[in-house]
Amino acid sequence: VGYLAFHDHIAPSEAKLVDAITTLRSEAVTDVVLDLRYNGGGLLSIASELAYMLSSRTATNGKIFERLIFNDKNPFGFSGGQQDTFFLSETQGYSTMPGRSLPQLGLNRVHVLTGPGTCSASESIINALRGVDVQVNIIGETTCGKPYGFFPRDNCGTTYFAIHFKGVNHKGFGEYGDGLAPTCTVGDDFSRALGDPAEARLAAALSYRSTGVCPPGTAAARESAAQFNTGVPLVLQKSAARQSRVLSR
Repeated sequence: VGYLAFHDHIAPSEAKLVDAITTLRSEAVTDVVLDLRYNGGGLLSIASELAYMLSSRTATNGKIFERLIFNDKNPFGFSGGQQDTFFLSETQGYSTMPGRSLPQLGLNRVHVLTGPGTCSASESIINALRGVDVQVNIIGETTCGKPYGFFPRDNCGTTYFAIHFKGVNHKGFGEYGDGLAPTCTVGDDFSRALGDPAEARLAAALSYRSTGVCPPGTAAARESAAQFNTGVPLVLQKSAARQSRVLSR
């Protein structure tokens, strides 16, 4: 079982994700726990690359990762293939040479750790994999619910992030404005480091992988949640570019 914590869909992530998946493949990993609990989104093409690397060529070949749905104004005049982001099989050149074939693990199921900070492009990974019949088990809490995105537009030194579209998967599903619900609800565990097999959400994912049954919430998770409960919601501060689907065309 491989564990991968992924926090930002930004340019440097491309090279690091390729290295991580290459390492997991060299270690003959057959199951992956993908930790997206603190990933607020970002570049949709990075999300597409990761989804492709986790899945198989058979599942993704010619399939849509995400289709952009505009309202009747459609300000960019996109039509047909212009609205489709496919599962990308090559690097895009963000932080490594463009055109390199991406490694694949060939998984038909993935366990994803989530929380209310799991947003936008991170949700796209889950929705897109489900759209090509990869089983995605969500362990944690309901995601933020943001099937929307934008093209950043510059004007006189100011960049505007107006919502432009909704994204749907290969099956046409994108109605999760209330978030993607967990398979097993498990509170965040602040008492252990990410990647520790005893950390509540990772432990629950490993247990569910073996038994197919959701374990009860751990005492450690409840105690640490109470310890950090000050009555003030925890908000991860990130830029607008990291809290949504960002497309660069």
